Parts: sequence; C-alpha cells; structure tokens
Amino acid sequence: MQTQSIGYMDAPVPKGIDLKAEINKLRKEKNAVILAHYYQTGDIQDIADFVGDSLALAQWAARTEADIIVMCGVHFMGETAKILCPDKKVLVPDLNAGCSLADSCPAGEFEKFVKAHPGHTVISYVNTTAAVKAVTDIVVTSTNARQIVESLPKDAKIIFGPDRNLGNYINSITGREMLLWNGACHVHEQFSLEKIVELKKQYPDAEVITHPECKKPVVEVSDFVGSTAALLKHAVKSDKQRFIVATESGVIHEMRKQCPGKEFIPAPPQDSTCACNECNFMRLNTMEKLYNCLKFELPEIFVDEAIQQKAIRPIQRMLDISAQLGL
Repeated sequence: MQTQSIGYMDAPVPKGIDLKAEINKLRKEKNAVILAHYYQTGDIQDIADFVGDSLALAQWAARTEADIIVMCGVHFMGETAKILCPDKKVLVPDLNAGCSLADSCPAGEFEKFVKAHPGHTVISYVNTTAAVKAVTDIVVTSTNARQIVESLPKDAKIIFGPDRNLGNYINSITGREMLLWNGACHVHEQFSLEKIVELKKQYPDAEVITHPECKKPVVEVSDFVGSTAALLKHAVKSDKQRFIVATESGVIHEMRKQCPGKEFIPAPPQDSTCACNECNFMRLNTMEKLYNCLKFELPEIFVDEAIQQKAIRPIQRMLDISAQLGL
C-alpha cells in the first residue's frame, strides 16, 4: 500500500461547516463521483452518488464519465477503479483503509502457489491487491462467484483465493473441488455461533441471513446465505419482519432505509461486549476526510502500469461474464 507524506489529513475542517453542502459543492465543481460501499457509515452512504457491493462499484467505476472517482471503501476498491479507469483520478478518503482479507494473500506468495500448481484456472476474489489480480485468470465477487465457477467446465482445475470460507461454500454448493488459498476476512471470521443461536432463541421468528465469508458453522445455521447485495435484496423481498444479520453491520443502514417496517439485528462477534461487528478499516473513512479528499484531491491511488495491464484482463473478464449472466 502506498503512502503520501502530505498534510491533507491534518488540515483542519472549519468549525460549523456544513459538510454535506461543501462536499456537494466540491463534487459539482470538480466533476467528481462519490462511490460508497455498503460497509461505510450511514452519513457517507447517504451522500454518495452510488452505494453498492464490490461488483456494483466496479461496474459503476467502469462506466462513469466523471473526471474524479472518490472511492469510499478500502484500498483494493480504489485500486480496482484505477485499473478500470487508468486515465481518471481515483481518490480514497484514507489510504490506511486496508483489508485483512487482501493482506492475507501476499502477491509474491500467491504467485509461487499458482506456479506450483500448473494447469489450473486461477480465480481471485476481488478483495485482493492489484498485484494478485495480475496473476489471476478471472476475478469474482461474492455476488457472481458461484455463477462464474459454474461457467467453467466441470472438470476444470481451479485455484480459488484468498477467502477459504467463500471457497469452501462455493465448493459445497457446486460440487467442485477447487484448490483454496488459506485466507479470511477478520470481520466475518469473528461472528459467534453461540451468540447467533442465543439470538435465534430470543427471536424465534427472525431469519438468520449470512455472508458466505463466514465460517461453515455459522453458514449452516443460517436461513439465507448470499453476498451483501443479495442479503439486502432478500430482506426487501422476504415476508419475514425480523432478521439477524451476519455480515458487516454497515449494510443494516440501507436495509432499514429500504425496509422501514422491518427489524434488523446485527449478529455479534465472539469475545466482545459490542452488539455488532464492524470493519475497523471501513470505518476509517469519515465525512471530514471525504471533504478534505475532495478539497485537496488527495490521497490518490496509483497502480503500476505493467500490473494494470495484466490486472485489467481478469477484471474485465468478470464484468463480461457478469453481463452475460445478467448480474
């Protein structure tokens, strides 16, 4: 991850400033688009031009006509946008907003793993660095992973990285035997099966809806398993009025907006008094940092040109397959 020794982060935000109005002003003046992941805080989601999961954010970045893309998410999302839009300026409010899943898959080690298993199609989750994507055949998200895996021949040898939980889940529902990299997301790893079971006893009418990055025991007690976007869509369409949500709690903001009459209970992590499970990296972005980001047009994401040219191919392949599948 790059660092930029510029004092934008330390620039004071004037007291009493209307951050929303100033951000809107700067966005218009600079022809900037603000993209936000569902795991951002509610105020950032509300001011964004578009809110979505990783697939949707990539799709929007690929087709935007804005001069500046502000990616309110984590570092790999900014990298993905830059890979898709090398001629645009891509900004993130805080360069320190990393990803434990991406960190669990160092590019050098992953490349050695790939070379040690020749003849495999390499599928990498979007939650990876640009350098990992550069040694990948197809990028996937949790929204399209199953469909993309199933689009390959049944006898295809596949390496899937870096999330072992998602990989195991895809194996279980497709009958594949993909070779898995041993990585995981710290947020989804932390959900407590025992506490979810207790919540289910407390709210017997509630559905447990779970992201497939969670561990197998949590997935097995769930009523519905799907990507962030799929969980939201399910909550909207379901006749149920109460849900226990086992994914990063930021998505509950949008669930409540779209389903004002329904109740959403965040599933708690293990060994914590906190009632919800939050990604500390996602929460590094704030409205103040978003304001300074637009004002100073920093920090900016850069991707090495050689890596960009290699990484664009598996990302574009994902977008093309997703379009063909209507995702």
